Amino acid sequence: MTTRKKSGGIVNKPAAGPVSSQSDIDAFVRRVRTAPAAVTAGRPGRLLFAMDATASREPSWDRACQLQGEMFSETDALGGLAVQLAYYRGFGEFKASAWLTDTKKLLREMTGVFCLGGQTQIDRLLGHAIAETGKERVQALVFVGDAFEEDIDVVCHRAGELGVLGVPVFIFHEGGDPVARRAFEQIARLTKGACCPFDGNSAQQLRDLLGAVAVYAAGGRKALQDFSSRRGGAALQLTHRFGK
Repeated sequence: MTTRKKSGGIVNKPAAGPVSSQSDIDAFVRRVRTAPAAVTAGRPGRLLFAMDATASREPSWDRACQLQGEMFSETDALGGLAVQLAYYRGFGEFKASAWLTDTKKLLREMTGVFCLGGQTQIDRLLGHAIAETGKERVQALVFVGDAFEEDIDVVCHRAGELGVLGVPVFIFHEGGDPVARRAFEQIARLTKGACCPFDGNSAQQLRDLLGAVAVYAAGGRKALQDFSSRRGGAALQLTHRFGK
């Protein structure tokens, strides 16, 4: 067990989380199927990809970055996905990149990030997503994190605002913190998104689901069907249920 200081005291947190079960995958599939995202013809889909870069994620950071980077490899041929990388860490530090369509530039941005101790800033992240979709439609927000240290009512109110705008939040929960799990599930529910465990033991399923979300944001349902027919597995399950 490892410990991490929370805003309300010290909370014990397991060093490793549960493996993604079939029920987790099924729940994720059901949520993605009902997501309101749509791609406007002639314009690239926009995916906001956010990471918790605080110290508790450092032990698994390299592996997570590899999985996260691979999610974009399938979108190169589509040529229609713009990704903004956002992360928080340290003492109130929050950064967001420009909107990038070049996968290599995106990966350079991602691999250049390092972890630094600090508290979560999920409310700030959701507020940023609201501001960005106010400028131009954001098809989806993907977030990878392991902890929640904020006022749940305040954050859920912000998530509700994002849900009204039609931006689903797909959360990949690393570690086994039950407080974070409950908060992440509520955020996903309020935005019509999904929450799924994130760990190395389920790497192939997570790679497929991450890739499927990216492909959907770039090309819509048809692109997702093509991707899933090639990849199979969890991504194929997603496609089979998406249109039902």
